[in-house]
Amino acid sequence: MGLLLKIFIPLLGVALAFYFYSAPENFSEEMLRGKRVIVTGASSGIGEQMAYHLARMEAHLLLTARTEAKLQKVVKRCLELGAASARYVSGSMEDTTFPEVVVKEAENTWGGLDMLILNHIGYTYFNYFDGDVAHIRKLLEINFLSYVAMTVSALPLLKESEGSIVVVSSMAGKTGAPFSAPYSATKFALDGFFSSLRHEFIIDKVNVSITLCILGYIDTENAVRVVSHAIRSAPAPKEECALEIIKSGALRQRELHYPSRVVGSMLLLQAIAPEFLDSLTRSGYKVENIRR
Repeated sequence: MGLLLKIFIPLLGVALAFYFYSAPENFSEEMLRGKRVIVTGASSGIGEQMAYHLARMEAHLLLTARTEAKLQKVVKRCLELGAASARYVSGSMEDTTFPEVVVKEAENTWGGLDMLILNHIGYTYFNYFDGDVAHIRKLLEINFLSYVAMTVSALPLLKESEGSIVVVSSMAGKTGAPFSAPYSATKFALDGFFSSLRHEFIIDKVNVSITLCILGYIDTENAVRVVSHAIRSAPAPKEECALEIIKSGALRQRELHYPSRVVGSMLLLQAIAPEFLDSLTRSGYKVENIRR
């Protein structure tokens, strides 16, 4: 079984790449120079790394997260790395008025917006679903509804600039996995909403791209702390992940799959052998390390 998977999964990844994607346009850092970019969830993890990459590309940055002290450090580092400008707005996406505050700051500062990168996430547990409906409701507010609110607030500016929306999602939003039911629900919601919105943009000839980023296990501090005891696979690097997200948004791609081989293989298996994928998924967990 192990040998079969070692042969089968890479072949699936290659097949998926050829089946779903043509060769992408070449990326150049010049694409981001001088661009006005909002990055949410930018005080740590993937969001922090995106801020640093964008700073090196000389973009204008507006960063958001809950913790002001962390944002101050990230902004300082972005300016050192060469950002055209960098500022922050601290606050919680649980506050339903906060998305409008962030976008208004961008409008007042720059007079417009070229790229909206939605990356923030609320705290959740990694365990058997405990029946807590209130937790799912709160998580939906942060992981989904605030993404919608940010998009609604930013859309007039993005329409004017013919800009881009980049949505950071997860394999948990494409296929079910154990121990992450609340989180998975919010990520499936993102896929449904933004995929539907993309259709409407095309119908109405709105030249704003939507890129959905389907990520696997990434070595952010939070992810490693929460799931490393129970997942057999090794995480992919957050620095490379952040760069691939930026590239996909700049190239206006429909979806990013990262790590490409792993995520691509799983998506193809979902289409052609869903029960095998379910079995494979369960085998990737150290269930004995999950405590109810």
